[in-house]
Amino acid sequence: MSEIFLRASNIHKSFGGVEALSGVDLEIRKGEIHCLAGENGCGKSTLIKIISGVYKPDSGSVEIDGRIFKHVGTTDAIAKGIQVIYQDFSIFPNLSVMENLALNMELMAKRKLMNYRRARAIASEAIAKIGFDVDLDERVENLSIAERQLIAICRALLHDAKLIIMDEPTTALTKKEVKALFAVIKKLQADGLSILFVSHKLDEVFEISERYTIFRNGRNVTSGNTAELDDRKFAFYMTGREFSEESYRPTSLGDQALAISNLSLRGAYEDVSFVLRKGEILGITGLLGSGRSELVQSIFGIYKPDSGTIEVGGVPAKIRNVKSAIKKGIGYVPADRLTEGLFLPQTIKRNIVISKLDKLSSAFGFLREKKIGDEVRAWISDLSIATKNPSLPVQTLSGGNQQKVVLARWLANDLSVLILNGPTVGVDIGSKYDIHGLLRTLASKGIGVIIISDDLPEILACASRILVMRGGRIVRELLPEATTAEQLGEISTGVA
Repeated sequence: MSEIFLRASNIHKSFGGVEALSGVDLEIRKGEIHCLAGENGCGKSTLIKIISGVYKPDSGSVEIDGRIFKHVGTTDAIAKGIQVIYQDFSIFPNLSVMENLALNMELMAKRKLMNYRRARAIASEAIAKIGFDVDLDERVENLSIAERQLIAICRALLHDAKLIIMDEPTTALTKKEVKALFAVIKKLQADGLSILFVSHKLDEVFEISERYTIFRNGRNVTSGNTAELDDRKFAFYMTGREFSEESYRPTSLGDQALAISNLSLRGAYEDVSFVLRKGEILGITGLLGSGRSELVQSIFGIYKPDSGTIEVGGVPAKIRNVKSAIKKGIGYVPADRLTEGLFLPQTIKRNIVISKLDKLSSAFGFLREKKIGDEVRAWISDLSIATKNPSLPVQTLSGGNQQKVVLARWLANDLSVLILNGPTVGVDIGSKYDIHGLLRTLASKGIGVIIISDDLPEILACASRILVMRGGRIVRELLPEATTAEQLGEISTGVA
Protein backbone atom coordinates (compact mmCIF):
# COMPACT_ATOMS: atom_id res chain seq x y z
CA MET A 1 0.00 0.00 0.00
CA SER A 2 1.32 3.43 -0.98
CA GLU A 3 2.20 5.85 1.82
CA ILE A 4 1.28 8.78 -0.45
CA PHE A 5 -2.29 10.04 0.02
CA LEU A 6 -2.15 12.85 -2.56
CA ARG A 7 0.21 13.49 -5.46
CA ALA A 8 -0.21 16.51 -7.77
CA SER A 9 2.02 16.15 -10.83
CA ASN A 10 3.13 18.77 -13.38
CA ILE A 11 0.13 21.05 -12.79
CA HIS A 12 -0.28 24.00 -15.16
CA LYS A 13 -2.96 26.68 -14.83
CA SER A 14 -3.38 30.05 -16.57
CA PHE A 15 -5.92 32.84 -16.20
CA GLY A 16 -6.36 35.19 -19.15
CA GLY A 17 -2.95 34.31 -20.53
CA VAL A 18 -1.21 34.80 -17.15
CA GLU A 19 0.35 31.57 -15.89
CA ALA A 20 -0.52 31.02 -12.22
CA LEU A 21 1.05 27.54 -11.98
CA SER A 22 3.86 26.30 -14.17
CA GLY A 23 4.35 22.56 -13.77
CA VAL A 24 4.14 22.33 -9.97
CA ASP A 25 4.31 19.10 -7.98
CA LEU A 26 3.13 18.29 -4.46
CA GLU A 27 3.16 15.06 -2.43
CA ILE A 28 1.33 14.56 0.87
CA ARG A 29 1.85 11.38 2.83
CA LYS A 30 -0.78 9.62 4.91
CA GLY A 31 -0.86 10.92 8.48
CA GLU A 32 1.66 13.72 7.96
CA ILE A 33 1.53 17.48 8.53
CA HIS A 34 2.87 19.08 5.38
CA CYS A 35 3.43 22.82 5.00
CA LEU A 36 2.86 24.55 1.66
CA ALA A 37 4.64 27.90 1.85
CA GLY A 38 5.22 30.85 -0.44
CA GLU A 39 4.62 34.56 -0.70
CA ASN A 40 1.24 35.98 -1.64
CA GLY A 41 0.51 35.34 -5.32
CA CYS A 42 2.89 32.38 -5.62
CA GLY A 43 0.10 29.94 -6.61
CA LYS A 44 -0.71 28.24 -3.28
CA SER A 45 -4.43 29.05 -3.39
CA THR A 46 -4.70 28.09 -7.07
CA LEU A 47 -3.30 24.62 -6.36
CA ILE A 48 -5.64 24.17 -3.38
CA LYS A 49 -8.62 24.94 -5.61
CA ILE A 50 -7.42 22.44 -8.22
CA ILE A 51 -7.02 19.72 -5.57
CA SER A 52 -10.49 20.46 -4.17
CA GLY A 53 -12.17 20.60 -7.59
CA VAL A 54 -12.93 24.32 -7.78
CA TYR A 55 -10.56 24.85 -10.74
CA LYS A 56 -9.76 22.56 -13.65
CA PRO A 57 -6.03 22.39 -14.47
CA ASP A 58 -4.86 23.15 -18.01
CA SER A 59 -2.65 20.05 -17.80
CA GLY A 60 -1.21 17.67 -15.26
CA SER A 61 -2.87 15.16 -12.94
CA VAL A 62 -3.90 14.67 -9.32
CA GLU A 63 -3.70 11.25 -7.69
CA ILE A 64 -5.83 10.80 -4.55
CA ASP A 65 -5.49 7.63 -2.52
CA GLY A 66 -4.42 5.61 -5.56
CA ARG A 67 -6.88 7.03 -8.11
CA ILE A 68 -5.60 9.38 -10.83
CA PHE A 69 -7.73 12.35 -11.94
CA LYS A 70 -7.13 14.67 -14.91
CA HIS A 71 -9.73 16.91 -13.30
CA VAL A 72 -10.89 16.47 -9.72
CA GLY A 73 -14.55 17.42 -9.31
CA THR A 74 -15.76 18.90 -6.04
CA THR A 75 -17.83 15.77 -5.35
CA ASP A 76 -14.79 13.59 -6.15
CA ALA A 77 -12.68 15.55 -3.67
CA ILE A 78 -15.28 15.30 -0.89
CA ALA A 79 -15.87 11.60 -1.60
CA LYS A 80 -12.12 10.98 -1.32
CA GLY A 81 -12.00 12.74 2.05
CA ILE A 82 -10.55 16.13 1.09
CA GLN A 83 -11.84 19.09 3.08
CA VAL A 84 -10.63 22.70 2.75
CA ILE A 85 -10.90 25.27 5.51
CA TYR A 86 -10.50 28.68 3.89
CA GLN A 87 -9.56 31.89 5.72
CA ASP A 88 -13.21 32.99 5.98
CA PHE A 89 -14.17 29.48 7.26
CA SER A 90 -17.32 29.53 5.02
CA ILE A 91 -19.68 29.38 7.98
CA PHE A 92 -22.96 31.23 8.61
CA PRO A 93 -22.55 33.84 11.38
CA ASN A 94 -26.33 34.29 11.84
CA LEU A 95 -26.89 30.57 12.54
CA SER A 96 -26.14 28.64 15.71
CA VAL A 97 -23.17 26.33 16.19
CA MET A 98 -25.51 23.34 15.91
CA GLU A 99 -27.08 24.57 12.66
CA ASN A 100 -23.69 25.27 11.09
CA LEU A 101 -22.45 21.78 11.93
CA ALA A 102 -25.56 19.84 10.92
CA LEU A 103 -26.75 21.81 7.89
CA ASN A 104 -24.50 20.18 5.30
CA MET A 105 -25.35 16.70 6.54
CA GLU A 106 -29.06 17.48 6.27
CA LEU A 107 -28.64 18.90 2.76
CA MET A 108 -26.60 15.91 1.58
CA ALA A 109 -29.36 13.63 2.86
CA LYS A 110 -31.80 15.76 0.77
CA ARG A 111 -34.00 16.45 3.74
CA LYS A 112 -36.45 19.32 3.31
CA LEU A 113 -36.88 19.99 7.01
CA MET A 114 -34.25 19.96 9.73
CA ASN A 115 -34.92 17.67 12.66
CA TYR A 116 -33.37 19.52 15.61
CA ARG A 117 -32.98 16.43 17.77
CA ARG A 118 -30.99 14.76 14.98
CA ALA A 119 -29.06 18.01 14.34
CA ARG A 120 -28.04 18.24 17.99
CA ALA A 121 -26.80 14.65 17.92
CA ILE A 122 -24.75 15.37 14.78
CA ALA A 123 -23.27 18.54 16.28
CA SER A 124 -22.49 16.86 19.60
CA GLU A 125 -20.63 14.08 17.80
CA ALA A 126 -18.67 16.64 15.77
CA ILE A 127 -17.37 18.69 18.71
CA ALA A 128 -16.59 15.54 20.68
CA LYS A 129 -14.11 14.47 17.99
CA ILE A 130 -11.67 17.21 19.03
CA GLY A 131 -12.87 17.82 22.59
CA PHE A 132 -14.28 21.26 21.72
CA ASP A 133 -16.42 22.68 24.55
CA VAL A 134 -18.94 25.14 23.09
CA ASP A 135 -22.61 26.04 23.51
CA LEU A 136 -24.37 24.45 20.52
CA ASP A 137 -27.15 27.04 20.68
CA GLU A 138 -24.81 30.05 20.55
CA ARG A 139 -24.84 32.13 17.38
CA VAL A 140 -21.53 31.86 15.54
CA GLU A 141 -21.27 35.66 15.19
CA ASN A 142 -20.83 35.85 18.97
CA LEU A 143 -17.83 33.50 18.99
CA SER A 144 -14.13 34.32 18.69
CA ILE A 145 -12.16 33.74 15.49
CA ALA A 146 -10.44 30.76 17.10
CA GLU A 147 -13.79 29.18 18.04
CA ARG A 148 -15.14 29.69 14.51
CA GLN A 149 -12.09 27.93 13.15
CA LEU A 150 -12.68 24.94 15.42
CA ILE A 151 -16.28 24.79 14.16
CA ALA A 152 -14.94 24.62 10.60
CA ILE A 153 -12.61 21.76 11.64
CA CYS A 154 -15.46 19.88 13.35
CA ARG A 155 -17.60 20.25 10.24
CA ALA A 156 -14.79 18.87 8.07
CA LEU A 157 -14.52 15.79 10.31
CA LEU A 158 -18.23 15.06 9.87
CA HIS A 159 -17.52 14.34 6.19
CA ASP A 160 -15.06 11.55 6.97
CA ALA A 161 -12.05 13.74 6.19
CA LYS A 162 -8.75 12.09 5.36
CA LEU A 163 -6.92 15.27 4.31
CA ILE A 164 -7.74 18.67 5.80
CA ILE A 165 -6.28 21.68 3.98
CA MET A 166 -5.94 24.78 6.17
CA ASP A 167 -5.42 28.00 4.21
CA GLU A 168 -3.52 30.55 6.35
CA PRO A 169 -5.28 29.29 9.51
CA THR A 170 -3.48 31.53 12.01
CA THR A 171 -3.81 34.95 10.36
CA ALA A 172 -6.20 36.40 12.96
CA LEU A 173 -5.21 34.27 15.98
CA THR A 174 -3.27 35.23 19.11
CA LYS A 175 -0.23 33.21 20.20
CA LYS A 176 -2.34 31.39 22.79
CA GLU A 177 -5.00 30.50 20.20
CA VAL A 178 -2.33 29.31 17.75
CA LYS A 179 -0.95 26.99 20.43
CA ALA A 180 -4.45 25.57 21.04
CA LEU A 181 -5.00 25.10 17.29
CA PHE A 182 -1.69 23.26 16.94
CA ALA A 183 -2.74 20.89 19.74
CA VAL A 184 -5.92 20.09 17.76
CA ILE A 185 -3.90 19.54 14.57
CA LYS A 186 -1.56 17.12 16.39
CA LYS A 187 -4.60 15.21 17.69
CA LEU A 188 -5.99 14.92 14.16
CA GLN A 189 -2.63 13.60 12.99
CA ALA A 190 -2.63 11.05 15.80
CA ASP A 191 -6.01 9.87 14.51
CA GLY A 192 -4.43 9.20 11.10
CA LEU A 193 -5.46 12.34 9.17
CA SER A 194 -3.15 14.20 6.79
CA ILE A 195 -2.92 17.99 7.17
CA LEU A 196 -1.82 20.45 4.49
CA PHE A 197 -0.93 23.60 6.41
CA VAL A 198 -0.69 26.63 4.11
CA SER A 199 1.33 29.46 5.59
CA HIS A 200 4.11 31.98 5.02
CA LYS A 201 5.03 32.27 8.71
CA LEU A 202 8.47 30.85 9.35
CA ASP A 203 8.03 30.03 13.05
CA GLU A 204 4.78 28.15 12.41
CA VAL A 205 6.30 26.09 9.60
CA PHE A 206 9.07 24.94 11.93
CA GLU A 207 6.75 24.23 14.85
CA ILE A 208 3.95 22.24 13.21
CA SER A 209 5.15 20.58 10.00
CA GLU A 210 7.32 17.55 9.30
CA ARG A 211 7.83 18.23 5.60
CA TYR A 212 7.48 21.34 3.47
CA THR A 213 7.05 22.49 -0.13
CA ILE A 214 7.82 26.07 -1.18
CA PHE A 215 6.43 27.83 -4.25
CA ARG A 216 7.65 31.02 -5.87
CA ASN A 217 6.05 32.67 -8.90
CA GLY A 218 3.95 29.58 -9.68
CA ARG A 219 6.87 27.15 -9.62
CA ASN A 220 8.35 24.63 -7.20
CA VAL A 221 11.42 25.98 -5.45
CA THR A 222 12.17 23.17 -3.01
CA SER A 223 10.69 20.40 -0.86
CA GLY A 224 12.14 18.48 2.04
CA ASN A 225 12.16 17.73 5.75
CA THR A 226 11.48 20.74 7.94
CA ALA A 227 14.21 19.66 10.35
CA GLU A 228 16.78 20.40 7.61
CA LEU A 229 15.48 23.97 7.09
CA ASP A 230 16.73 27.10 8.86
CA ASP A 231 15.59 30.74 8.94
CA ARG A 232 18.03 31.96 6.29
CA LYS A 233 17.23 29.18 3.82
CA PHE A 234 13.50 29.59 4.34
CA ALA A 235 13.65 33.34 3.63
CA PHE A 236 15.75 32.80 0.52
CA TYR A 237 13.54 30.02 -0.88
CA MET A 238 10.42 32.13 -0.29
CA THR A 239 11.70 35.36 -1.86
CA GLY A 240 14.81 34.64 -3.90
CA ARG A 241 16.50 37.36 -1.81
CA GLU A 242 19.24 37.24 0.82
CA PHE A 243 18.34 38.99 4.09
CA SER A 244 20.57 39.98 6.96
CA GLU A 245 18.36 41.73 9.47
CA GLU A 246 20.43 43.46 12.12
CA SER A 247 19.05 45.02 15.27
CA TYR A 248 18.31 48.73 15.01
CA ARG A 249 20.71 50.91 16.97
CA PRO A 250 20.19 54.66 16.49
CA THR A 251 23.45 56.53 15.92
CA SER A 252 22.06 59.51 17.82
CA LEU A 253 18.80 60.43 19.51
CA GLY A 254 17.04 63.75 19.10
CA ASP A 255 14.78 65.70 21.43
CA GLN A 256 11.72 64.30 23.14
CA ALA A 257 9.07 63.26 20.61
CA LEU A 258 6.49 61.98 23.09
CA ALA A 259 6.24 61.77 26.88
CA ILE A 260 3.57 59.88 28.83
CA SER A 261 3.24 60.53 32.56
CA ASN A 262 1.11 58.45 34.94
CA LEU A 263 -1.47 57.67 32.25
CA SER A 264 -4.38 55.49 33.46
CA LEU A 265 -7.59 54.11 31.98
CA ARG A 266 -9.79 52.09 34.33
CA GLY A 267 -9.98 48.44 33.34
CA ALA A 268 -7.21 48.73 30.71
CA TYR A 269 -3.92 50.16 32.07
CA GLU A 270 -2.67 52.04 35.11
CA ASP A 271 0.05 54.57 35.94
CA VAL A 272 2.02 54.20 32.68
CA SER A 273 4.98 56.52 32.07
CA PHE A 274 7.65 56.58 29.36
CA VAL A 275 9.54 58.93 27.05
CA LEU A 276 10.02 58.42 23.30
CA ARG A 277 12.92 60.28 21.67
CA LYS A 278 13.20 61.34 18.03
CA GLY A 279 15.07 58.68 16.07
CA GLU A 280 14.09 55.91 18.47
CA ILE A 281 12.04 52.76 17.79
CA LEU A 282 10.29 51.83 21.02
CA GLY A 283 8.89 48.30 21.17
CA ILE A 284 5.96 47.52 23.47
CA THR A 285 4.99 43.89 23.97
CA GLY A 286 2.81 41.83 26.28
CA LEU A 287 0.01 39.31 26.16
CA LEU A 288 -3.40 40.10 24.74
CA GLY A 289 -5.22 41.98 27.50
CA SER A 290 -2.03 43.50 28.92
CA GLY A 291 -3.30 46.98 28.05
CA ARG A 292 -0.79 47.62 25.25
CA SER A 293 -3.37 48.36 22.52
CA GLU A 294 -5.59 50.52 24.74
CA LEU A 295 -2.51 52.52 25.75
CA VAL A 296 -1.47 53.49 22.22
CA GLN A 297 -5.10 54.02 21.19
CA SER A 298 -5.36 56.54 24.03
CA ILE A 299 -2.31 58.36 22.69
CA PHE A 300 -4.06 58.49 19.30
CA GLY A 301 -7.31 59.81 20.78
CA ILE A 302 -9.49 56.71 20.36
CA TYR A 303 -9.86 56.36 24.15
CA LYS A 304 -9.81 59.16 26.72
CA PRO A 305 -7.56 58.40 29.72
CA ASP A 306 -8.98 58.87 33.23
CA SER A 307 -5.79 60.55 34.42
CA GLY A 308 -2.23 61.41 33.45
CA THR A 309 -0.59 63.70 30.90
CA ILE A 310 0.73 63.51 27.34
CA GLU A 311 3.42 65.77 25.89
CA VAL A 312 4.28 65.95 22.18
CA GLY A 313 7.58 67.61 21.30
CA GLY A 314 8.00 68.77 24.90
CA VAL A 315 4.67 70.61 24.90
CA PRO A 316 1.60 69.45 26.91
CA ALA A 317 -1.01 68.06 24.50
CA LYS A 318 -4.73 67.73 25.12
CA ILE A 319 -5.69 64.87 22.81
CA ARG A 320 -9.48 64.79 22.91
CA ASN A 321 -10.03 62.73 19.75
CA VAL A 322 -8.32 61.27 16.68
CA LYS A 323 -8.47 64.57 14.81
CA SER A 324 -6.56 66.38 17.54
CA ALA A 325 -3.94 63.59 17.64
CA ILE A 326 -3.37 63.92 13.89
CA LYS A 327 -2.99 67.71 14.27
CA LYS A 328 -0.28 67.05 16.86
CA GLY A 329 1.63 64.95 14.30
CA ILE A 330 0.71 61.49 15.62
CA GLY A 331 -0.07 58.68 13.16
CA TYR A 332 -1.50 55.25 13.98
CA VAL A 333 -1.43 52.06 11.89
CA PRO A 334 -4.04 49.68 13.42
CA ALA A 335 -3.63 45.94 13.88
CA ASP A 336 -6.63 45.16 11.66
CA ARG A 337 -5.88 47.15 8.50
CA LEU A 338 -8.77 45.53 6.59
CA THR A 339 -11.55 46.90 8.80
CA GLU A 340 -9.81 49.78 10.57
CA GLY A 341 -7.01 50.97 8.29
CA LEU A 342 -8.24 50.85 4.69
CA PHE A 343 -11.21 51.70 2.52
CA LEU A 344 -11.04 48.40 0.64
CA PRO A 345 -13.33 49.15 -2.36
CA GLN A 346 -11.67 52.54 -2.90
CA THR A 347 -8.61 53.04 -5.09
CA ILE A 348 -5.02 52.84 -3.94
CA LYS A 349 -4.71 56.52 -4.84
CA ARG A 350 -7.61 57.61 -2.64
CA ASN A 351 -6.41 55.52 0.28
CA ILE A 352 -2.99 57.20 0.17
CA VAL A 353 -4.20 60.83 0.03
CA ILE A 354 -7.38 60.61 2.14
CA SER A 355 -5.78 62.12 5.26
CA LYS A 356 -4.48 65.26 3.50
CA LEU A 357 -7.14 66.12 0.92
CA ASP A 358 -7.38 69.64 2.35
CA LYS A 359 -3.75 70.27 1.37
CA LEU A 360 -4.37 68.85 -2.12
CA SER A 361 -7.41 71.00 -2.83
CA SER A 362 -7.82 74.51 -4.21
CA ALA A 363 -9.13 77.44 -2.18
CA PHE A 364 -12.58 76.65 -3.57
CA GLY A 365 -12.45 73.00 -2.47
CA PHE A 366 -11.68 71.44 -5.87
CA LEU A 367 -9.20 68.55 -5.86
CA ARG A 368 -5.93 69.21 -7.67
CA GLU A 369 -5.71 65.97 -9.64
CA LYS A 370 -2.20 66.59 -10.98
CA LYS A 371 -0.87 67.31 -7.51
CA ILE A 372 -2.63 64.20 -6.16
CA GLY A 373 -1.18 62.08 -8.98
CA ASP A 374 2.35 63.34 -8.31
CA GLU A 375 1.99 62.67 -4.58
CA VAL A 376 0.68 59.13 -5.12
CA ARG A 377 3.35 58.20 -7.67
CA ALA A 378 6.06 59.45 -5.30
CA TRP A 379 4.83 57.28 -2.42
CA ILE A 380 4.34 54.21 -4.61
CA SER A 381 7.95 54.62 -5.76
CA ASP A 382 9.42 55.42 -2.32
CA LEU A 383 7.70 52.49 -0.58
CA SER A 384 7.96 50.07 -3.54
CA ILE A 385 4.20 49.40 -3.55
CA ALA A 386 3.68 46.67 -6.16
CA THR A 387 0.85 47.87 -8.39
CA LYS A 388 0.46 48.49 -12.10
CA ASN A 389 -2.22 51.12 -11.62
CA PRO A 390 -2.98 53.28 -8.54
CA SER A 391 -6.60 53.50 -9.72
CA LEU A 392 -7.15 49.84 -8.85
CA PRO A 393 -9.05 49.05 -5.62
CA VAL A 394 -6.68 48.69 -2.66
CA GLN A 395 -8.20 45.25 -1.96
CA THR A 396 -6.42 43.95 -5.09
CA LEU A 397 -3.05 44.29 -3.32
CA SER A 398 -1.27 41.69 -1.20
CA GLY A 399 -1.24 42.11 2.58
CA GLY A 400 2.27 43.60 2.59
CA ASN A 401 1.44 46.15 -0.08
CA GLN A 402 -1.80 47.08 1.70
CA GLN A 403 0.26 47.79 4.81
CA LYS A 404 2.57 50.01 2.76
CA VAL A 405 -0.47 51.97 1.55
CA VAL A 406 -1.51 52.61 5.18
CA LEU A 407 2.05 53.75 5.93
CA ALA A 408 2.09 56.02 2.88
CA ARG A 409 -1.10 57.72 4.09
CA TRP A 410 0.51 58.68 7.38
CA LEU A 411 3.91 59.55 5.97
CA ALA A 412 2.22 61.96 3.57
CA ASN A 413 1.48 64.04 6.68
CA ASP A 414 4.10 65.85 8.74
CA LEU A 415 4.51 63.22 11.48
CA SER A 416 6.54 63.44 14.65
CA VAL A 417 5.29 60.13 16.12
CA LEU A 418 4.24 56.98 14.24
CA ILE A 419 2.56 54.14 16.16
CA LEU A 420 2.18 50.71 14.53
CA ASN A 421 0.05 48.03 16.17
CA GLY A 422 1.15 44.67 14.72
CA PRO A 423 3.19 46.22 11.86
CA THR A 424 3.61 42.99 9.86
CA VAL A 425 0.56 40.91 10.82
CA GLY A 426 -0.57 38.88 7.80
CA VAL A 427 2.22 39.98 5.45
CA ASP A 428 4.65 37.65 3.72
CA ILE A 429 8.29 37.39 4.64
CA GLY A 430 9.64 39.66 1.88
CA SER A 431 7.24 42.47 2.76
CA LYS A 432 8.05 41.97 6.44
CA TYR A 433 11.74 42.69 5.87
CA ASP A 434 10.83 45.66 3.63
CA ILE A 435 8.60 47.16 6.34
CA HIS A 436 11.29 46.64 9.00
CA GLY A 437 13.77 48.46 6.77
CA LEU A 438 11.30 51.28 6.23
CA LEU A 439 10.78 51.74 9.99
CA ARG A 440 14.53 52.05 10.50
CA THR A 441 14.71 54.64 7.72
CA LEU A 442 11.87 56.67 9.26
CA ALA A 443 13.50 56.60 12.69
CA SER A 444 16.85 57.66 11.23
CA LYS A 445 15.08 60.71 9.74
CA GLY A 446 13.96 61.83 13.20
CA ILE A 447 10.48 60.32 13.61
CA GLY A 448 9.72 58.69 16.96
CA VAL A 449 8.39 55.18 16.22
CA ILE A 450 6.41 52.88 18.53
CA ILE A 451 5.69 49.29 17.52
CA ILE A 452 3.23 47.04 19.38
CA SER A 453 3.78 43.36 18.64
CA ASP A 454 3.63 39.89 20.14
CA ASP A 455 6.07 38.75 17.44
CA LEU A 456 9.05 38.61 19.81
CA PRO A 457 11.79 38.20 17.14
CA GLU A 458 10.30 41.26 15.39
CA ILE A 459 10.45 43.32 18.60
CA LEU A 460 14.07 42.26 19.19
CA ALA A 461 15.10 43.03 15.60
CA CYS A 462 13.37 46.40 15.23
CA ALA A 463 13.27 48.08 18.64
CA SER A 464 16.12 50.06 20.16
CA ARG A 465 14.36 49.78 23.54
CA ILE A 466 11.59 47.45 24.78
CA LEU A 467 8.81 47.93 27.31
CA VAL A 468 6.97 44.83 28.58
CA MET A 469 3.38 45.24 29.81
CA ARG A 470 1.50 42.85 32.06
CA GLY A 471 -1.79 43.42 33.83
CA GLY A 472 -2.05 46.99 32.58
CA ARG A 473 1.36 48.08 33.85
CA ILE A 474 4.88 48.37 32.46
CA VAL A 475 6.76 45.67 34.35
CA ARG A 476 10.20 45.84 32.67
CA GLU A 477 12.28 48.02 30.38
CA LEU A 478 14.87 46.07 28.36
CA LEU A 479 17.58 46.54 25.76
CA PRO A 480 17.23 44.07 22.86
CA GLU A 481 20.96 43.28 22.70
CA ALA A 482 20.77 41.96 26.26
CA THR A 483 17.49 40.05 25.86
CA THR A 484 16.28 36.84 24.22
CA ALA A 485 12.85 35.93 22.88
CA GLU A 486 12.54 33.35 25.67
CA GLN A 487 13.19 35.98 28.34
CA LEU A 488 10.65 38.31 26.75
CA GLY A 489 8.07 35.53 26.75
CA GLU A 490 8.73 34.72 30.41
CA ILE A 491 8.41 38.37 31.48
CA SER A 492 5.22 38.84 29.42
CA THR A 493 3.53 35.86 31.04
CA GLY A 494 5.08 36.22 34.48
CA VAL A 495 6.01 32.52 34.33
CA ALA A 496 9.66 31.48 34.19
